[in-house]
Amino acid sequence: MKSTLIICLSALLLGACSQQNEKSKSMLQQDAKIVTRVIDALQSQYPDLNTERAQKGVEQAAALWYTTDGSADEFLNFCINNYVNDDAQREQFFNSISDKLEILIGYFNKMSVLLKEPVHMVGGELQPIDYEMAAYQVSAHFNDDMFASKIAFMVIINFPSYCLGAKEMLGENWTRKEWGYARLGDMFTSRVPANIQQEVATAESNADNYISDYNIMMGHLLNEAGEKLFPENMSLISHWNLRDELKSNYSDAQRGLEKQRMIYTVMKRIITQEIPEIVINNANVDYAPISNKVFDGDKEITAKPEPDTRYAMILGNFKALQKEDPYIPEMPTFIQRAYEGEKEFSKEEIRDMFTRFIASPEVAAIAGLIKQRLGRELEPFDIWYDGFKSRSSIPEDLMSEKTQKLYSDAAAFERNLVPMLVKLGFTLADAQRICSKIRVDAARGSGHAWGAGMKGDQARLRTRLPATGMDYKGYNIAIHEFGHNVEQTISLYDVDYYMMNGVPNTAFTEALAFVFQKRDLQILGMKDDNPNKEALMVLDVVWGCYEIMGVALVDIAVWEWMYANPKATPAQLKDNVVRIAKEIWNAYYAPLLGEEDSPILSIYSHMISNPLYLANYPLGHLIELQLEAYLQGKSFADEVLRMFRLGRLTPQMWMKEAVGAELSIEPTLRATAAAVAKLAN
Repeated sequence: MKSTLIICLSALLLGACSQQNEKSKSMLQQDAKIVTRVIDALQSQYPDLNTERAQKGVEQAAALWYTTDGSADEFLNFCINNYVNDDAQREQFFNSISDKLEILIGYFNKMSVLLKEPVHMVGGELQPIDYEMAAYQVSAHFNDDMFASKIAFMVIINFPSYCLGAKEMLGENWTRKEWGYARLGDMFTSRVPANIQQEVATAESNADNYISDYNIMMGHLLNEAGEKLFPENMSLISHWNLRDELKSNYSDAQRGLEKQRMIYTVMKRIITQEIPEIVINNANVDYAPISNKVFDGDKEITAKPEPDTRYAMILGNFKALQKEDPYIPEMPTFIQRAYEGEKEFSKEEIRDMFTRFIASPEVAAIAGLIKQRLGRELEPFDIWYDGFKSRSSIPEDLMSEKTQKLYSDAAAFERNLVPMLVKLGFTLADAQRICSKIRVDAARGSGHAWGAGMKGDQARLRTRLPATGMDYKGYNIAIHEFGHNVEQTISLYDVDYYMMNGVPNTAFTEALAFVFQKRDLQILGMKDDNPNKEALMVLDVVWGCYEIMGVALVDIAVWEWMYANPKATPAQLKDNVVRIAKEIWNAYYAPLLGEEDSPILSIYSHMISNPLYLANYPLGHLIELQLEAYLQGKSFADEVLRMFRLGRLTPQMWMKEAVGAELSIEPTLRATAAAVAKLAN
């Protein structure tokens, strides 16, 4: 036990000693004996002092207390005056600061939601000020203010942080209250200046705006014979809607394959930035993606390619996030913060898990089954094969006809939220309670779910709603987002301590979103009596993991390359993203899907607007399958309510509490082998 704590403290101390603020030094740099002096004074004042906890808190505070915060004597006096030794008083402190943080975090979140409404929601023409205000980070000064006022130090000395190893070693014996204490300790572990936080927010907002307004006018695409294959008014955002349209064409026996190849070509043009800039969001020209030619009526026109904007956005995020590095010495790269910090899995652990999965014979067996079903050799875009869903045999236009009648606008979708949950087994009271805390808006982009930050506020479900009503693809995505909202609501309103609100990491909310999404036909009232339903579900999820794990591996490798080449230009980044994507493709995908050197794994928009997010999807799928196996024969609603009241434990502890076993790839691979065998017979 002590060895884990010593490792955590050693990492903190080494990091703190290496940190050099431009204007000041940390207290540990100023006075190597300061911690001993403080602990000696506290022991004199409190004979029953918990020395281990006190030393941990004082050391962490000393690592973040700078010259500008006060002298060594002032630090000593601050610790003596603000250390809470009595357990009952410490609990009162915890309850009080939790209430105050909920107010601050909740209103910061609400202000951000409201400021971003013009760029996130359907409305009038956007003005430059709308983009600027959407990029404004309302909480940028929060951390600075908490340290300047010494509130952060009051928290640190009484509620020290624990590294992941310590949480996992000690957490099994912690009470829920002690877990809340530990999560409060995670609040103040670095001092990133407000101006840098604002730079990060601006870069992320710029990238998000770029992606949210990146549409391909499908009705203006031409094949080499000059034919238009898609509906005239179809406008699809990259990459989400392009991918979903490609999936839907597996049910089109006549021209589906031709349309899929055209979409695949468009995707490759976007990746390489060969796509003519004039065809993006423009219904006034026609575009032949195979020849890469643009036409104004019958006349071919000269068109310049998009000027590597895609990669400039990635670099913008990288350069902003890199500026945080010196202020977080225990995790001095964004890669570490995204994995060990946010996901609470190491990058190496994820890479090993994913590469073993995508190279497995079980995945190769699925590829053989898909080839047999399609009756042709597989092509790169078959990473999005959609034939394992029971609904794949139902014509999409019939499903869209039903969804368009039911969900003509955002208000209609919102009115149906309660019946949706009731169909999934929730009591009317629980359905009404949860759905009263969810608001539905029509989105400019593909849509998203945005949770509330405090009780009394609502989660937002933003979904794309054409004037003709919600088509099936939009409905399917909206059900996914609804799953997020249900998790966000339960894990805020039903968790016992505010500091425990949420889930271990984003993969867990993705898992419930996937669980909801696959029940879209049940919610729609369309019966599925397929005896192979469960086997098909497993294969559908596993094939999705195969796709997105490769994408996540590309994402990691791209960030590693940027850290090794911090002065790269957008053009250099583009060349290396394509190179990395091809290398991973050739190693794990070309043997099953053919075509060496496909760059398709780098099409995902998340790489631009959500840095290092992508691993959450396959992790979410692995969690989803373990949840689904556990849910068999149990009340869906009761179990969802129970699981997501667990709050923000570490990932593996959450899994053990929720389903009785840690997360791993082995159960999924065993289920895959059984599913392949069942469908092959």
